[in-house]
Amino acid sequence: MCGTSDEEEDPVRDEGPVDEQTQFSALLEDSAEDLYEHAPCGYLSTRLDGRIAKVNATLLDWLGHRRDDLVGRRRFTDLLTVGGRLYHETHFAPLLRMQGEISGIALELEAADGTRLPVLITSTVKTGSDGQPLLIRTTVFDARDRRAYETELLRARQEADRERDRLQTLATTLQKTLLPPTLVDVPGLEVAAHYHIASVDKVGGDFYDLFPLAAGTWGLFLGDVCGKGTAAAAITSLARYTLRAAAVYDPDPAAVLGNLNTVLNHEYNGTDPRFCTVVFGLLTPDPDRGGFRITLASGGHPPALLMRADGTADFLPTPGGQLIGVLPDALIATTTVHLAPGDTLLLHTDGLTEAHTNATAGGEDRYGDDALLDFGRALAPTTASRTVGAVRDLLDTFGTGVDDDTAVLAVHAPRPPSEEEQ
Repeated sequence: MCGTSDEEEDPVRDEGPVDEQTQFSALLEDSAEDLYEHAPCGYLSTRLDGRIAKVNATLLDWLGHRRDDLVGRRRFTDLLTVGGRLYHETHFAPLLRMQGEISGIALELEAADGTRLPVLITSTVKTGSDGQPLLIRTTVFDARDRRAYETELLRARQEADRERDRLQTLATTLQKTLLPPTLVDVPGLEVAAHYHIASVDKVGGDFYDLFPLAAGTWGLFLGDVCGKGTAAAAITSLARYTLRAAAVYDPDPAAVLGNLNTVLNHEYNGTDPRFCTVVFGLLTPDPDRGGFRITLASGGHPPALLMRADGTADFLPTPGGQLIGVLPDALIATTTVHLAPGDTLLLHTDGLTEAHTNATAGGEDRYGDDALLDFGRALAPTTASRTVGAVRDLLDTFGTGVDDDTAVLAVHAPRPPSEEEQ
């Protein structure tokens, strides 16, 4: 009985899988004609002259045409828009004749109601046994979803470009507010400055200024805030106005930088400390020897370059100057120099000396202090405008190798007119 029971249960156990297999096989028994007519893409066969010989139901549904309206009556080009016809005659058809196949061409078909259907066209030439062309088979893919995607992608790209332009305009405007629109006219002194922007997308942290103080003296400064962007811009603005206010209160260069250090250390001493390098100078006319007496204080800033009237040049080191804003009591060092008639003093940020001399080469290819010193010696004797012009030309030769903003400020004590003529 047990054996008989097992034998009787086997057909029942297999009945489910057999039915499923039968149903699946039935699904695969679609006729070739049905597969052609209701394919997920459009099919079109044309004679060599372009007259439509066969078209499937899918394409007819997309275009809203009846089969009798197209087959034997109209050409493939009749379904194209005006621009599509022109492209077909000048590009599509010639390439198809030469290559025998052309694929992925974006065109637009015109439906019976006048609407346009974006499609991707692939055509092949069917040849006979003798190699002679017989007809053209064309596959048509509906590209409406793709066109909508591309349109949205283009819209997003255009919006991103507009946003980038707005940010660049904002960055440029903000940068201008952090620099003096013009340098003041100092009697007996020629001054010139230049600001080289490394990136139009980000606000840099370099700044400079030259302004009058009491009793016939002038103050100047040039600095570099760490970082870029809005955070650096905020510190730049704070530093610039603090320096001017501190100089009015006490024009001693060491005291001016000491006040700035106190402000920055107090405002940015948390988890995100901020600092800058600054050089501040006090300019006083020297009536006895001519020219100017300049006292410089540096807070971790690159040394100024002095180019003498006799053709020599050297750096003016300010040893012991520490970064501004890092320590509560930064050590500020000062040095005093006589800017004699014919001498030129150049202040610069490290964007100049750290520029890559070859933007395509790897390794340490920085311009460096030694090269800048050689540059000054070759330039001396010079003027403020000539110096700044030469620096601008130098930066242009670096191209994209200048990866940090660069500010330069030059002051020159002109010789008396009689000596200039000589």
